[in-house]
Amino acid sequence: MVSLEYPSKPRPGDRVAVVSPSAGLPALFPHVYELGLRRLRDEFGLEPVEYPTTRVMGADPRERARDLTAAFADPSITAVLATVGGDDLITVTPYLDDDVLRANPKPYFGYSDNTNVLNHLYRLGIVAYHGGSVLVHLGRPGSPHPLTFGSLRAALFTSDWYELTPAREWGDRPNPWTEPETLAHEPEMLPGEGWRWQGPQRVVRGRTWGGNLEILHWLLATDRVPTSDELAGSVLIVETSEEMPGAQEVFRIVRNMGERGLLAAFPAIVVGRPKAWDFGKPLSVPERSAWGEAQREAITRALAPYNPDAVVVFDVDLGHTDPQLIIPYGGEIRVDALTHRIAVRY
Repeated sequence: MVSLEYPSKPRPGDRVAVVSPSAGLPALFPHVYELGLRRLRDEFGLEPVEYPTTRVMGADPRERARDLTAAFADPSITAVLATVGGDDLITVTPYLDDDVLRANPKPYFGYSDNTNVLNHLYRLGIVAYHGGSVLVHLGRPGSPHPLTFGSLRAALFTSDWYELTPAREWGDRPNPWTEPETLAHEPEMLPGEGWRWQGPQRVVRGRTWGGNLEILHWLLATDRVPTSDELAGSVLIVETSEEMPGAQEVFRIVRNMGERGLLAAFPAIVVGRPKAWDFGKPLSVPERSAWGEAQREAITRALAPYNPDAVVVFDVDLGHTDPQLIIPYGGEIRVDALTHRIAVRY
């Protein structure tokens, strides 16, 4: 297993970097972004520090990598938060200065396309954090979600074990950022039905690895993932994005991980609740339920030949749905199939 270390945590009043290593969406939706910055100051007591490409769409990958490296190099910066995801961070990570990152480990928060950075830091031996987008979560319309903010606060400021809680209500239909007036209204929420467990009744404790499933497929294609030996005994975390890959595509991606020899390395797998609504694919509530069931079946079917005895937990709120629980990436997790509880060490 890769040797990983937790970086030191910020304290209220500290300066934290706010970067856009993927899409520079703060340039297009400043009203959402400014709300996120305001909550970062007011709710968490942190002082955001922007970089030259934070509010720039289409910035050169080398410039984005320069900003991210500079955030780690600055001794006054105590954590680094990504504004949002995107689809081309895979072109940025090759330009990062790994010597600087290794010498100045800091908590990094991001998900979706930021899986590229999380995996990169993992391979450098640095624990990072899957979740906590400045636009999506800090800039949530209406009010902050208490599960998201409770988890984010614990991940930012503590180093203790934290028990995750199933959401009593959840949503995957966001308010349109193109209409600033919708920031005043809570997004649509649906009743929570708890997590879904399958596999043997046992307790698994290990380090996490994984992230957004589509990005993991790209990383597999470019051979930028750890080996099965390095991942042995780890807990896989996976979730799918607003691009909503179909059940057959999800099956093929997971099957490819099995053919690579990776699936057998994981005694437990934690699967995020799938996002099943998007502006270009506005499914009804029954259709969204069927979408989730099809994805669960696809993952179960793909696992069967490679790791039929894994503990699997579905519909954990860790991905592109609301709320979002922060998961330490490369950090410790305890998956208890006896009591149906999950805890992480921040």
